[in-house]
Amino acid sequence: MPFTRIIVGALLMTIVLGAVHFYLWRRLIRDIQLPPRWHRILSIGLALALLSQPLLFVFGRTLPREVISPFAFAGYVWLGMLSTYFSLTGPPDFVRSMFHRVAQLFKKNRVQDQPDPEKRQALKRFFAGGVFASGAALGATSVNNALDGFRIKKIEIALSKLPHAFDGFRIVQLSDIHVGPTLGKDFVSKIVETANSLEPDLIAITGDLVDGTVENLGRHTAPLVNLKSEFGSFFVTGNHEYYSGVEQWVEEVERLGITHLRNQRVTIRRNSESFLLAGVTDFRAGRYGDAPDLAFTLRDRKPHEEVVLLAHQPREIDNAKKLDVGLQLSGHTHGGQFWPWSWVIHLIEPVVSGWAQFARTQIYVNSGTGYWGPPMRMGTESEITLITLRSRPEKSTI
Repeated sequence: MPFTRIIVGALLMTIVLGAVHFYLWRRLIRDIQLPPRWHRILSIGLALALLSQPLLFVFGRTLPREVISPFAFAGYVWLGMLSTYFSLTGPPDFVRSMFHRVAQLFKKNRVQDQPDPEKRQALKRFFAGGVFASGAALGATSVNNALDGFRIKKIEIALSKLPHAFDGFRIVQLSDIHVGPTLGKDFVSKIVETANSLEPDLIAITGDLVDGTVENLGRHTAPLVNLKSEFGSFFVTGNHEYYSGVEQWVEEVERLGITHLRNQRVTIRRNSESFLLAGVTDFRAGRYGDAPDLAFTLRDRKPHEEVVLLAHQPREIDNAKKLDVGLQLSGHTHGGQFWPWSWVIHLIEPVVSGWAQFARTQIYVNSGTGYWGPPMRMGTESEITLITLRSRPEKSTI
């Protein structure tokens, strides 16, 4: 990512997060009228927490992982907590404001009672205490869930054009590992060990492998060279590869023995039968001059040939459906990762997690093998997916 873009991004982040920090300071610190000493301590602490975010944005991908890791962990936890505290404070304030406005309309011509200042102050402190306590509980639970690691999810998917020779074909899907400031070599080694233990025929990595440069993270992705399967490992880019030096990472991934599918397809053969494994670049990679092109990827495809597509973002499903793809494997959403984003993401993506079907085209969205940013998960789980293909036209089962 160009340095000027990093600086502009950091400035925009500071403005937005500054407004959120100021709102929380006003509601949870200033308004409850703490003793001067505690008011000063909490205000300075909140200001330092705000400062940590643009610094993390600028240096998180550039400083050596060993240097930035402990600071990144703390900074990202606070970013998640900030989201939680804002979600617990903002909606009640909005409802209270709307209720007050409506009440004022009905009381316009009446003599209004003066509120009791002591009662109002007690309510403000009670509200702030409740937000602090519930936010801390939600945050601690979310961090524990994220650090608890991934689960193995198993699904069988029947494809109507899949040759019988591939009935029982096993694909292990890894997605959104996000090797970076808080996830490193030990986590990747555990992923490799688990993936190999599932004895896959093929391994698919559907983007967002890294958050940082090859120089800083190359040794942490090195265990991927040990992935084992009969037909090999395949990779498509996610949006975060484009933030981290996509060309260098493509070279590194291929050096590790993983095939990169850049609007390309390969034929997977068993005996005299075959299906197509296709891969496209990230849905938004056009802004980097690397736009996905599924129509080009599947040019001259024979009508009877089944296609399994690797596409980072679920939104590629519209193109997959038009081109009669049998199965699309995606990631990107993290299943929403943690509340309240687990609600918001449903407004953006056609599928947030798990299996769905659009006409003949089926899709499975992996909720992420790692996590992005805040080491937090609430209502979602990190996963390694074992997908068993069936050649019989039956309903898919989880």
